[in-house]
Amino acid sequence: MVAQFGAPAAAARAHEELFLYWASLRRGLKLPARRDLDPAAMKRLLPTLSLIDVLPAPREYRIRLAGTALWDVYGGEITGRALAEVYNSAAADYWRAELGRVVDEGRPAAGVHSLAWRGASHLSMLWVRLPLASDGERVDMILGYDAVIGLGQVMTGVRAA
Repeated sequence: MVAQFGAPAAAARAHEELFLYWASLRRGLKLPARRDLDPAAMKRLLPTLSLIDVLPAPREYRIRLAGTALWDVYGGEITGRALAEVYNSAAADYWRAELGRVVDEGRPAAGVHSLAWRGASHLSMLWVRLPLASDGERVDMILGYDAVIGLGQVMTGVRAA
């Protein structure tokens, strides 16, 4: 969905909403697991949410689930694909490094990534990645949320009231 409102503010609110939900699922120092997530609790964010599997050594990442609005960002379905199948080599390396930090540190990460690799240098993706761990400690999945910003527009899963 493309909406005409303040991109940084809307994206920051959505990121904060998802982060607060994720944090509410923590059990002390234990990370939440995939099974703890309730899609109904994140309903308005679902279109640009993703779940990313952390595959064992050699470490790789596969997109388990991608929201429907991400189809427009990536130009097609990315569910079930490895990073190298979705991105060019530079973008795949960027994501391996960012996701690797989430896995190694067991902490959330956020950033901005240019969509120039898609031929859309006027757009950027404001992203957040949140660690999930089946055992509460070892990150085996990552919850992601993306907002595409540029030219005064933002594409998020958030619908204006």
